[in-house]
This record gives sequence, structure tokens and C-alpha cells, in this order.
Amino acid sequence: MKKISLLGATGSIGWQTVDILLNHPESFKLVAFSVGKNIEKTREIIDHLQPELVSVQDESDALALQKDYPHVQFAFGAQGLIDVATHPESTVLVNAVLGSVGLESTLAAIRMGKTIAIANKETLVTAGHLVMSEAKKYNVPILPVDSEHSAIFQSMNGENPKQIERLILTASGGSFRDKTREQLKNVTVKDALNHPNWSMGAKITIDSATMMNKGLEVIEAHVLFNMPYEKIDVLLHRESIIHSLVEYHDTSVIAQLGTPDMRVPIQYALSYPDRLPLKGGQRLNLAQIGQLHFKEVDFDRYRALKLAYDAGRAGGTILTAMNAANEAAVALFLQEKITFLQIEEIIEQVMINHNNTLIPDLETILHVDKETRKTVVSMVK
Repeated sequence: MKKISLLGATGSIGWQTVDILLNHPESFKLVAFSVGKNIEKTREIIDHLQPELVSVQDESDALALQKDYPHVQFAFGAQGLIDVATHPESTVLVNAVLGSVGLESTLAAIRMGKTIAIANKETLVTAGHLVMSEAKKYNVPILPVDSEHSAIFQSMNGENPKQIERLILTASGGSFRDKTREQLKNVTVKDALNHPNWSMGAKITIDSATMMNKGLEVIEAHVLFNMPYEKIDVLLHRESIIHSLVEYHDTSVIAQLGTPDMRVPIQYALSYPDRLPLKGGQRLNLAQIGQLHFKEVDFDRYRALKLAYDAGRAGGTILTAMNAANEAAVALFLQEKITFLQIEEIIEQVMINHNNTLIPDLETILHVDKETRKTVVSMVK
């Protein structure tokens, strides 16, 4: 039985992870988890999965929960995330928090030798060199949870990585894939949150609409699979049936297919190298689907994706600045303080003005992240 620590249990990925744990009590035991402020769901998870340690965002919530669950240990804040990630009994850390807040706790878990199942793009985008260096040092597997990277990981199984010609990440195109840039000027938050294929959290859904999500995934693929950017392509694929592909020197292309269900890559990361039945999963019926569609990416249309490629090729703290600017701008859009197209305008302006440090340490990364967020807020004011 694998013992699991879970960061971000009440978010979209975290909640689906909980579903998997509930459906496979014979294979997994949740020993520790963290949440933000969703205390109702927190109580539900405690009641069903009986963890030993729970971390919440605010101390007041921790104190209130402690009265109702005296047998459970409670923590809070940034230290709480680290406590969950480094719980002495867990063997696998699932990092499903949003944003760069999961970085320090992930590094702490690596140093304790825990397997990392990573759904948190920002950790690898902002500090991929630190994460992979520590993982190599402590001989820790980093298993991808994103559907695209899980697909690449599965398509590389048993193959020689040196014989890969290119990685091809598929992209649905998001909620505005049929709109021109001119039509994007007046789109609303409600419009943006209406994704055609996937059920995801608000931030990721907006990132999908701008295609920054795919840009972050390109950087993540570069980090995870040690692949140069000129060998990582993005292909528009409306149906989200082919989750990504790997092309080899002999022109063979291996892909992973399935219905759009994030529980598949989550469960595979947890059960690897084994596969478990997916309870309630929908089987893929290609005859019923009939056709699959593909299209080249227009970088003029999806400027955020080009910005991500530019930042990735530059390397260093510009990756942190780009990611922080995106997070801050998306938050402002969700609050209806800026327009949809201003998201990428803000990111581009931050990148133009950034003074890049090529091989930053953790302290520098955290400083750039914090200052960039302040800059974005001041730009809008």
C-alpha cells in the first residue's frame, strides 16, 4: 500500500485525487493533506479518509478543526505545506496546489526521498533546474500528472530517449478557439470559464483560453524530459482524445489516447508502474467519435504561447517573472479589473522590463516572484 501526502486537496486535481483514493482503499492511504479555505470539503475528506495530519491556510481554521477532530494533527500556512509534504509516513507526494506556493514543500519532500507526482506546473516552470537537480541527487522519481506529460511519459515507456525526434503536445485551443483576436476584445469571465472539453479550476481554464497553459506545459516538458525547445511542438486538436505524441528517428509516432478524464493520469502517477481499473471511467469509442481534427498553432493568434517559448529559451528568472505576471494578471481578469487581452499584454511588458538572472537560487526565485506580483498590481492601478 502506498501512503500519500496531498497538497491542494480541495482544488480540481486534488479533489479528483481524493476520488481515486476513495475508490482504491486497498492500494492507497491518505496520511496528510493540505487545503486553502474550503473547510466544508476539508471535513468531508477527514471523515472519509481519516488522515493523520491536515494543513489549512489560516490558523483560526486549524484551531476550530482541532476541537472537532482531536485525534488529527493540524497545521497552517507555509510551514503547514512543508509539514504535509514531509510527513514521515508518506512515500508519495501529490503536488496539486496552484501557483508557485508548492515549490518549497516539493523540494523538502524530495530531500526526504519521497516520490513526487506533480500536477503543479509552476513549480517546474519557475524552478525546474532546482527540482530536477535535487531529484537526481536524492534519486527521486518525478512522475507527471498533467494529461499531456503523462501521455508523453507513457509513450516513452520502454523506448530509448536518445532516439526521440520530437515531442508533440496537443491543445484543445480553449474556450475561445473559434474566435479571432478582434472578437476577443469583449469576451467576459463567464465566456472564458466555459471550456469545451475539460472540467478544471478557474485559473487553469483561463490559462487554457490564452494558451499560456500550453506554454507552461512546453516548459514543463523541456524540464521533465530534458528535451530542447526546438524539439517540442504544439498541435491543436479539438477533441482532446490524443493527449500527446512522441515521434522517433525512424518516423514512428507513439501516442496515448483516451476520453478527457483527469483521473486517468492522476491514477497512473499514483499506481505506476502498475495500472488499476478506473471506476466510473468512460471507455474510448473511436467509431462513435468518427473523426479527429488537427491544426497548426498560429503564434500571432496565441501570443501567450509564444511568450512562454521565448521565456523558456531565455531561461533564468524570466521564467519566474512570466509565471508570476500570468498568475497575477489572471487573478485580476477573474476579478474583472482587466480585459482578457490585457493578460498577455501585462506578461509581455513584465518580460520586456525584466533583468534576467540565468541560474537563480531559491531565494532569488522567491524574491522575483513576490516583486513581479507587486509590479503587476501597480501597473493596473
